[in-house]
Amino acid sequence: MKAWRVRRPGPVATGPMQFVDAPIPEPASDEVLIAVRTCGVCRTDLHVAEGDLPVHRPHVTPGHEVIGEIVSCGADVTGFPTGTSVGVAWLRHTCGRCRFCAAGRENLCPESRYTGWDADGGYAEFLTAPAAYVYALPDGYSDEELAPLLCAGIIGYRSLRRADLSPGGRLGIYGFGGSAHITAQVALAEGAEVHVMTRGEAARTLALELGAASAQGPADRPPVALDAAILFAPAGDLVPAAMQALDRGGTLAVAGIHLSDIPALNYQRHLFQERQLRSVTSNTRADAIEFLAFANRHRLDISGPGYPLAHADRALADLAAGSITGAATLRVSL
Repeated sequence: MKAWRVRRPGPVATGPMQFVDAPIPEPASDEVLIAVRTCGVCRTDLHVAEGDLPVHRPHVTPGHEVIGEIVSCGADVTGFPTGTSVGVAWLRHTCGRCRFCAAGRENLCPESRYTGWDADGGYAEFLTAPAAYVYALPDGYSDEELAPLLCAGIIGYRSLRRADLSPGGRLGIYGFGGSAHITAQVALAEGAEVHVMTRGEAARTLALELGAASAQGPADRPPVALDAAILFAPAGDLVPAAMQALDRGGTLAVAGIHLSDIPALNYQRHLFQERQLRSVTSNTRADAIEFLAFANRHRLDISGPGYPLAHADRALADLAAGSITGAATLRVSL
């Protein structure tokens, strides 16, 4: 099969990725083998390629927003007929025994493992995944629309819950890429008033087209005080601006797996009056199932460019340059 591998992590301009011929993987007893049709291009893939995240698997194949179909199953797997369409997301293993798993917080499991970081992912024609971590897909979407739901959608959904937005509240969104443009639609469907702070005229235009009440620059003050906010941009220097934009008792959730350093916060301006700053770590399978059910009930408008698999390096370069509006995908098979 054809697959991309991170040859040597580094800036995307240095060519850290290599397109190679590789053997088709064999599923373990608890895994399924999936023929990849489409894979989303996520900023986490860029962090893996550029080395912002430490290497977990040398020469890993990135990609964790996978849409494909079952080719074969391991000896212990039942209930997945050949040809079944499924999705594969970021979380691929938890221990099931620790206190976090027992409390329904498997995203915090110390033994958690991830697609495209700990194991080869979807920038390839085939991949394997544990059967317990693949998902049924909502109806009425193309593969290119489905793929971003598997991470951009799921992590945005969890971030919205972590932001603790009250019904009908005012939500600020900082950065408006693949995850943010989905999360904004979820919030709007639930009755929120959404304000977007982001660089790039095209992203601001998309935000307004989707129903945002306002769209301005990344560090600009929104026109109203915010009840909650989500920081999607991996820019720690936006944290003070986002915290200062919160109303009393507001919460800022930081959605990314990687963030540049946060400048010093002033207690009176940024934290006093019970403002909260929270991180978001991966997701649980329950989050994924709940969000995909939401996407089945509420039609989400997923937009973004498509690239052939052979041009995955260009897709990551465009993502790094900030020239992608919406959520990009790779066309792996027709």
